[in-house]
Amino acid sequence: MKNLPSPKILMLLAVASLAALFFFPLWQIRLDAAQFPGGLQLHIWINKVSGTDKNIIQNINILNHYIGMQAIHPDSIPELKYFPLINYLMIALGLLFAWINKSIGFFGWTVLLIALGISGLYDFYLWLYDYGHNLDPKAPIKVEGMSYMPPLLGKKDLLNFKVQSYPHWGGFFLGLAGLFGALAFIKSKYKK
Repeated sequence: MKNLPSPKILMLLAVASLAALFFFPLWQIRLDAAQFPGGLQLHIWINKVSGTDKNIIQNINILNHYIGMQAIHPDSIPELKYFPLINYLMIALGLLFAWINKSIGFFGWTVLLIALGISGLYDFYLWLYDYGHNLDPKAPIKVEGMSYMPPLLGKKDLLNFKVQSYPHWGGFFLGLAGLFGALAFIKSKYKK
């Protein structure tokens, strides 16, 4: 515990980790199939959806059309508009609590960050569920009883695709922000 930086420095590291969310994707969904040798990678950022190439969303939407899945339209995903605002708020609160330098502030910030992270994962799960279950009944290809929900975390076979869903660098930085916030609280509480 003595070797840790001061609580203020730890909190500033937490804030810097949150700022990294604007530079790295939070999550990655990878689809592998024989007809796509390099696979298709969808990157989910705090404020956009992208992938390994500029046509990734169009390619996935074409594939999804055949099995009745909804098209992905990033402009219609409200979370991509308000998640950046929440992140800015958390950065501002982190800077405020670093300046105040009290354990209660570090604790409150960390608990709020964890609650927001869990809420974000749950929201993502609900989106994936709707995306994979709310199918167009007029789809050209129908497999009775089949749903196409990508996994929230892990691997899953969906028809001829192997789908993998894991945190990307932004997810790592989000976890790091929580760790630094918790360490700031512990260091400030037990510094004597």
